[in-house]
Amino acid sequence: MNIPSENNPLQIVFMGTPDFAVASLKAIVDAGFDVVGVITAPDRPAGRGRKVQESAVKQFAVQHNLKVLQPTNLKDESFLEELRSLKANLQVVVAFRMLPKAVWQMPEYGTFNLHASLLPQYRGAAPINWAIINGETETGVTTFFIDEKIDTGSIILQKTEKITEDDNVGSLHDRLMELGGALVVETCKQIASGKVSSMPQKHFEDLKSAPKIHKDTCRIDWDASLDTIHNFIRGLSPYPTAWTFLENHGKKESIKIYATQKEPIRHNAKIGKLIADKKTLKVAVSDGYLHLLEIQLPGKRKMETSAVLNGLDLDETAHLC
Repeated sequence: MNIPSENNPLQIVFMGTPDFAVASLKAIVDAGFDVVGVITAPDRPAGRGRKVQESAVKQFAVQHNLKVLQPTNLKDESFLEELRSLKANLQVVVAFRMLPKAVWQMPEYGTFNLHASLLPQYRGAAPINWAIINGETETGVTTFFIDEKIDTGSIILQKTEKITEDDNVGSLHDRLMELGGALVVETCKQIASGKVSSMPQKHFEDLKSAPKIHKDTCRIDWDASLDTIHNFIRGLSPYPTAWTFLENHGKKESIKIYATQKEPIRHNAKIGKLIADKKTLKVAVSDGYLHLLEIQLPGKRKMETSAVLNGLDLDETAHLC
């Protein structure tokens, strides 16, 4: 690989879509690198009003007068031709879709990706969620050169980040977003200096994956342990959010649970039974009680449980299932 120079400086195409990617794009721009183009998802209708919305990355790019491309098909020849015309010699990918070989092989200095885990652990679409769901105490961010498989390319740099007992996906996401932006800039600087090196990912027998999360997989299993349920809920909060059915007064409806507190204790209550007083609401599980701190009832907004209890009438058999 040739070494960038004053006559051949880095010219970067950035690819990303959500807020998580904006921090990296901003860091690249703030570091003074030349961003010759930004590739992001097409505008799509969203929300109850189905109003057409631009991606977070597009909004940032437009505000900073960066050229934006929004292809629907990354293999389309007209898009590939437009991408070539940007004459980028490096591509940076953060929270985007899988790239065809014709795209990631295009630039002279390659294409690298930022992933929100310590690869090879937690390859896949939802690494932040699964790290918390599985009760990890440490995670991090990784930059790696893209190859033909998903999240398997040679690792360039990594930084670790602690997961605290108070973390949920939202808080950890925000810290990894900033940490990732700094790592992306550090990776670009190494490539610009010609001193970049990478290492193939090691193979482990106990690799943990991070597949995409769907609504069906967000339902709480109340037969699981206290720790497992607590981690599951915080690993899905605030999005896409753990849910369960509430059976009360002969009616069954789904509710969302955002925050909980553990009370490990022996008891004789039936699993799933709800126990409430004026300020607290807890559910019985196999090895204790789980206090519900923030919930959302159907048609209502997310609220602290103490406020919900003011208008919630629970019968003696009310339970979660």
